[in-house]
Amino acid sequence: MTPDHFLPNTLGRPGFSADREPVLRVRPGTGETIGFETTDAVYAELDQHHDMAQLQAPINPVTGPVFVEGAEPGDTLVVTIHAIELTTHGWSVSLPGSGALQHVMGDRVFARRCPISDGTVQVSDRHRFPVRPMIGCIGTAPAEGENSTIMPAYPEGGNMDVTEARPGSTVSLPVRVPGALLSIGDIHALMAEGESSFVAIEAQGTAIVSVDLVKGGPVLRAPRIETADDWLFVGLGDPVQESVRRGYEDAFAFLVDEHGWTAEDAYAVLSAVGDSKLGGPTSSTDPDPLHPFAAVGAVTLHRVPKSVL
Repeated sequence: MTPDHFLPNTLGRPGFSADREPVLRVRPGTGETIGFETTDAVYAELDQHHDMAQLQAPINPVTGPVFVEGAEPGDTLVVTIHAIELTTHGWSVSLPGSGALQHVMGDRVFARRCPISDGTVQVSDRHRFPVRPMIGCIGTAPAEGENSTIMPAYPEGGNMDVTEARPGSTVSLPVRVPGALLSIGDIHALMAEGESSFVAIEAQGTAIVSVDLVKGGPVLRAPRIETADDWLFVGLGDPVQESVRRGYEDAFAFLVDEHGWTAEDAYAVLSAVGDSKLGGPTSSTDPDPLHPFAAVGAVTLHRVPKSVL
């Protein structure tokens, strides 16, 4: 798929910030497509050096930002993911001090190049799996300061690492600054739910999206994702129970405030079919600077099936 606008990965840099000059301006609702190319340079360096201290490329840069005409604080930016095109390979790597398997992997840096061909990725000599490309890091700029593109995740998005950010889905993000300033990075060829390794099968690629704008409320507390079958509400909080509470509250408000349900109906239906799960391991609170990959808080997802609406 050839996008109307192509943003090369040379425009990528870490962080979401309102201070960044936009690299493109678009009007929402036109159907124009934008290709955000991402990079795997840091993983190639890990494969070459096996030493975090020798890294020159940034971890998780995002390409952008894109200024969306007419977007103002209080609006919602709706990003439709049309396609994610991969290159010839991905990477499985371990970063010391990160992920659920950090204690068994120890302090060594493991890096493996994983060939991609014919819609599959080879992760070991014996194992080849169908690719399921997704966007790990997508977000708008905060009103103040800079949001990290590594961790945590934020109400404006960021490195959420959720598998539902895939072709066919739409991601709704709150607008905090004029123009929204959308940036995208961190494409995955394949990622297990929960992302045990913290980095999944990372890959260079191009995410092709279009943007729409919903003017006015409701003001989102956190991103929403719409798939063919479900609405998913991102919960952010510390501890994990707080994340779960906030995600379910947003799902409840979606049914009651936006769809006119009674509180009792919403409560009963969510109790019956409102599944929840952990999102990526990138947390919801700034990490301890001495342990920059140690998650604090949680990203959770809370599902409302479209069949009940």
